Amino acid sequence: MTVVPVTSADLDAAEVSWFSALCSDDYQFLGVPDGALRSSWEHCRDILLEAEKQGFRNILCPSSYQVGQDTLSFVAGCAPLTDRINMLAAVRCGEMQPIMLARTIATLDHMLKGRLTVNIISSDFPGEVAESAYRYQRSREVVEILKQAWTQDKINYSGQVYDFKDITTDPAKPYQTGGPLLYFGGYSPAALDLCGQHCDVYLMWPEPQENLAQRMKDAHQAAEKYDRTLDYGLRVHMIVRDSEAEAREYADYIVSKLDDEYGKLIRDRAHDSISLGVAHQAKARELADKFGYVEPGLWTGVGRARSGCGAALVGSTDQVMSKIEAYQKMGIRAFIFSGYPHIDECRHFGTKVLPNLKTCSLPQAYGRVPASTPMTPLGAGERR
Repeated sequence: MTVVPVTSADLDAAEVSWFSALCSDDYQFLGVPDGALRSSWEHCRDILLEAEKQGFRNILCPSSYQVGQDTLSFVAGCAPLTDRINMLAAVRCGEMQPIMLARTIATLDHMLKGRLTVNIISSDFPGEVAESAYRYQRSREVVEILKQAWTQDKINYSGQVYDFKDITTDPAKPYQTGGPLLYFGGYSPAALDLCGQHCDVYLMWPEPQENLAQRMKDAHQAAEKYDRTLDYGLRVHMIVRDSEAEAREYADYIVSKLDDEYGKLIRDRAHDSISLGVAHQAKARELADKFGYVEPGLWTGVGRARSGCGAALVGSTDQVMSKIEAYQKMGIRAFIFSGYPHIDECRHFGTKVLPNLKTCSLPQAYGRVPASTPMTPLGAGERR
């Protein structure tokens, strides 16, 4: 029995994703910059190609104003290089005029032939410090405009931030029926309400299982107000080895050169550094034992040098499989894994754990991807 009702209740597989370090986030030793692991086009591309080779079904392409790759440019560049893996593009609502954003996403969706998913982000822009209520209102309006653009013939919208009248949606018609699935993470009441009303997958960062269960209950309560259910996802780092001792030794190894003051600088420069979710990650570190474990197999050491997702599953293949299976029983249907360095850990997980997991593409499971080119203006429909 799942913790709460989930959209994909009968799904006996999980969408297992990897992470491409677009935002200056690849290290051999946490907090020690390595030029060979910089977020160049070539390196980020190679992470993606390795993830596809290993059989991951999706890859998170994050967004942040740090040295690295622009998210949507990166997705476009990788579209012709891939043919199986989906791409989860993080979009900061408000950075682009929403109707043009709808068109950009539709273009990418056609380029990828339905292999696009979208992670809705509500963080501040560079140089901006906006009230949380305003940021989520802006995001809500962007999402509502996107949905009009992808499902209706005209956009007619009057909100607090945007106002549009009688605009044709022909240029913004996506490849997928109804548009890409929307993934969302956030802990505030405004965030949960936005996700509950409009999004498909509620993403969580790693915490003890009882805390994750409460996050799921909170999100479900928000969705229930709109007569909806959600699917649930977990973003967590990964250290898997042949034995628990080897995995724990490697965890200690990657923080062995970390200066905690520099680690704090890394955390503070992220645009989400003051968010409620980041505060929960910090709380988990405070509750951890002297080795950094907040519960068996969940190590919080990554968060010493990283904002956002700050913990890793650490253990043998069997131990990591057991944790993943426990999460699946809770109702988690999407996993976004990563590790340091990203290509090496992608191979470790891809060879040791992934063959034991039944995986799926959530857009396919939702029936979003048509069997042939859709009858849209950019597809096989009438050119007007």
